[in-house]
Amino acid sequence: MNIEKVDLELIEAAQNTIRSLYKDGKHHIGAAVRTKTGKIYTAVHLEAYIGRVSVCAEAIALGKAISEGEDDFATIVAVRHPDPTEEDQTIEVVSPCGICRELISDYGADIQVILKGTNHYFNKNIQQLLPDKYER
Repeated sequence: MNIEKVDLELIEAAQNTIRSLYKDGKHHIGAAVRTKTGKIYTAVHLEAYIGRVSVCAEAIALGKAISEGEDDFATIVAVRHPDPTEEDQTIEVVSPCGICRELISDYGADIQVILKGTNHYFNKNIQQLLPDKYER
């Protein structure tokens, strides 16, 4: 599915968040989620020396929205800030990890995820990224 102007604004919100809060070894992923009311919540991930206690930016953005009473989500995006040693310093859209795919689908069964193709952005429903999801 092609993206719209509001999707580009969501990408920009995530990019601006990680650009302003980036700390090497602490935060390199930013995320933004738009609710169906149009409100945008952004976050950065929390890196930890013990990897399994790290928290993804998508989870924090969802948590911020839920903490403010918003729980009907339209679209989510994650972006990666390059390591300072990388030649290309472009902040690009990245696909959510497997754990985030599970979490996103638990809280937004019809949420759209913005992804990056070769030369374009596009949306996919979270269910397309997590086929045959585990159900209780």
